[in-house]
Amino acid sequence: MIASKEEELLETLRSVVDPEIGLNIIELGLVRNLDMDAEKDSALITMILTTPFCPYGPQIIEQVRLVGNSVMPGGVTVEIGTELWDPSMMEEGAGGDWGLF
Repeated sequence: MIASKEEELLETLRSVVDPEIGLNIIELGLVRNLDMDAEKDSALITMILTTPFCPYGPQIIEQVRLVGNSVMPGGVTVEIGTELWDPSMMEEGAGGDWGLF
């Protein structure tokens, strides 16, 4: 079965790791929304950071843009959402190494 572009994009974004925490942005629940534009083969990615002043924020955002562009020929735009991150946003089982769940 061929994965949808959205599934392919999400899977590719797993390669973007928060260097401070050591988990990828999908496991952490940092990607909050994907708005796919099939006509333009582009996407708008809304994401948050683990803290508002994350020292790795600019690096993570740039990695998301680069990785996203490798899947979406029309390009991706990355927006930072206003939600505050908390561990409950993590994928089930992802916090096990932290002893959170």
